[in-house]
Amino acid sequence: MQLAAAQLSPHLQKGLRSLYTLHGDEPLLIQEAADAIRAAARAQGYTERTVHTVAGAHFDWSEVMAAGGSLSLFADKQIVEIRVPSGKPGKEGSPALQQLAQSAQDNDSTLTLVLLPRLDKMTKTGAWFGALENFGVTIQVEPVERNALPQWIAQRLSQQGQRVVAGEEGQRTLQFFSDRVEGNLLAAHQEIQKLALLYPQGELNFEQVESAVLNVARYDVFKLSEAVLGGQAARVQRMLDGLQAEGEAEVLVHYTLSEDIRALKRVKDAMGAGRPLPMALREQRVWGVKERLFERVLPRLSATALDNLLHSAHLVDGIVKGLKAPGWPHDGWQALQRLAMQLCQECAVQQNAPARKMPA
Repeated sequence: MQLAAAQLSPHLQKGLRSLYTLHGDEPLLIQEAADAIRAAARAQGYTERTVHTVAGAHFDWSEVMAAGGSLSLFADKQIVEIRVPSGKPGKEGSPALQQLAQSAQDNDSTLTLVLLPRLDKMTKTGAWFGALENFGVTIQVEPVERNALPQWIAQRLSQQGQRVVAGEEGQRTLQFFSDRVEGNLLAAHQEIQKLALLYPQGELNFEQVESAVLNVARYDVFKLSEAVLGGQAARVQRMLDGLQAEGEAEVLVHYTLSEDIRALKRVKDAMGAGRPLPMALREQRVWGVKERLFERVLPRLSATALDNLLHSAHLVDGIVKGLKAPGWPHDGWQALQRLAMQLCQECAVQQNAPARKMPA
């Protein structure tokens, strides 16, 4: 049984199942969902808890199997928690999880909680994950994307009795807050809690938030790709500065930008050969958020602009490896910034351009 993270609270109010699986790559949200399940279990008499972390190829699954059938003299119900940080239980773990999932149906004295990282599509089709899904409740915990972050912050503030000023100032405050904590949800949670300690319940103005919230943003090179394709120049600049400060490899940033340019070129060429855009995107394995961004940009992006971007990417490839190019900065990060802004500007122009009328 699949369940959305937002449905967990009402689900727990109706009653507990004996098997839950949480998977996702946002530690704060995984922890909060697990805490909610544990709290509901404790309220129903699950007084004992054991934790098993699957580490290495030689993990002893027999201990996990035995835990489900053994209770101490002082407890009549228990929680057995299985953590698989790699997301791969291994050759012995796969049948063990299938057996645990099947036996959980008839075990009212044990609640099994499985914690996993974000899983790819192939892993979700595995027999062990299918058993967890069929015999229990699986919850995919999605990260909070940048465009949803202001609303998430506002909701968290309201839970502690605080809110930003209404109107334009409040929106500016939430955007500022989001810029400071992007990519670091755990730190965002801590900064929100700090505001509860510093100020009373009620309204928060921009100056109060500005003086209190630290710059704890953490940037992902793959999120940089989304910002560039979205034409978000200010955000791109912040992310590049953050990635450089964090010591990210220049070649990885270049690879991400150049791969996007090459993918745009391949899809554009396929469209020129008569392929419909949706088919061309599927053939080039462009999915999810990036698929939507490609759909906005490509119809108006010229072949000449893409050729120029490819040439720039080729030059920057040499610069980040120590070569020099006439008319380009010698510093790798400065060259990357110029390439990113060149692509970002093209994407912004294309997304803001008026739609062309199709011939009748």
